[in-house]
Amino acid sequence: MLAFLTAGIAPALALMAFFYLKDQYAEPLILMCKTFLLGALLVFPIMFIQYGLTVENLAESSIVQSFVQSALIEEFFKWFIFIYVVFHHTEFDSHYDGIVYAVAISLGFAAVENILYLMINGLEFAVIRALFPVSSHALFAVIAGYHLGKAKMNRRHKHWNLLLAFMLPFLLHGTYNFILATVTSDWLILLIPFMIGLWWTALHRMKKANKYVLYHTEIEA
Repeated sequence: MLAFLTAGIAPALALMAFFYLKDQYAEPLILMCKTFLLGALLVFPIMFIQYGLTVENLAESSIVQSFVQSALIEEFFKWFIFIYVVFHHTEFDSHYDGIVYAVAISLGFAAVENILYLMINGLEFAVIRALFPVSSHALFAVIAGYHLGKAKMNRRHKHWNLLLAFMLPFLLHGTYNFILATVTSDWLILLIPFMIGLWWTALHRMKKANKYVLYHTEIEA
């Protein structure tokens, strides 16, 4: 059991440390742990809804499974928890904070999902799960958090950025799932370029968010 817990949660913690340490101003660990745990708890209501869709035969096609049963439900719940718990919190006071807290929620979810998957399918999938599903959850969250940070710091385009914070991760997540659901052989040929593009986009958003923080810090100084 310890092996499953370690293999399941280690990639999420490693990624969490990477994104956390990129923040120029460290966020309080208590709030980070809270958002991570809330993300972890999301697994259970989401699994219940997904199970219900399967039982009622409402997710038979690959498109519905990829974009509705998985991406829509998961990204909406993560977005909703961020809005409800973090968006109006006093500690959410810079652009990059949106990325940190969104990633914490998403990786909490990914960690529990990964543990359950490895317990059912075996530890031999630990490496590939770390490289693709766990990291993809974090990268979707970076994009969501970037726009959530913009929504908080720039009220002029608040509603547009709140919408983008949900829609972009939803579409990317759905595309990721659709590749896995429809490409039966040589799926890595499509998935590797997709992940490279996702990493490039996420790192670019992180850099822009940190520049925004630095720019406003210099103005205030």
